[in-house]
Amino acid sequence: MEFSSKLLANAVNEVSQLPGIGKRTALRLVLHLLRQPKEQTAALTGALQHMRNDLKFCKSCYNLSDVEVCEICSNPLRKKDIICVVEDIRDVMAIENTASHKGLYHVLGGKISPIDGVGPHDLNIVSLVEKVKRGEVKELIFALSPTMEGDTTNFYIYKQIQGLEVKTSTIARGISVGDELEYADEITLGRSILNRIPFEASLKH
Repeated sequence: MEFSSKLLANAVNEVSQLPGIGKRTALRLVLHLLRQPKEQTAALTGALQHMRNDLKFCKSCYNLSDVEVCEICSNPLRKKDIICVVEDIRDVMAIENTASHKGLYHVLGGKISPIDGVGPHDLNIVSLVEKVKRGEVKELIFALSPTMEGDTTNFYIYKQIQGLEVKTSTIARGISVGDELEYADEITLGRSILNRIPFEASLKH
């Protein structure tokens, strides 16, 4: 793709680095921004810079937050002893949209995948196990996507806490095997949370 302006070319190249954005789509977006008032473009770039510089990870659950402890963890109405274990923040958003979970979350930051070079120590697993060992948790809900990597991660955590005083459950298989949690519809996902089953029962299938 040839450009008459290096400034335009640089902008298109940067935008095309975003997931799912090719050069043609990037060009369309950049040209759209050029047609907007400068103030609108400045507001967009300012918001992105502010997010990149000031956004934090909650020190308790690793969800994204504006402050040290996120709004979910600091909410006195949430059940502090029920923790829903998820892969990333998109899953927190998906489950929150169902309004079916009244406890807290623990964001692992991924799932165990040897083929991708991701092992247990690359994830936020140690801090989760420590919470259980301190007696802070009555139930862990495994809500990872029902893929091989998700099941491997669930089983690894289960083995780490086996013998401790904590109930373990997993979302019901209303979510099709192999599907990513974030793409499930809200009704199906909500029912899967509410109709969760003991984790030990899922090992028999």
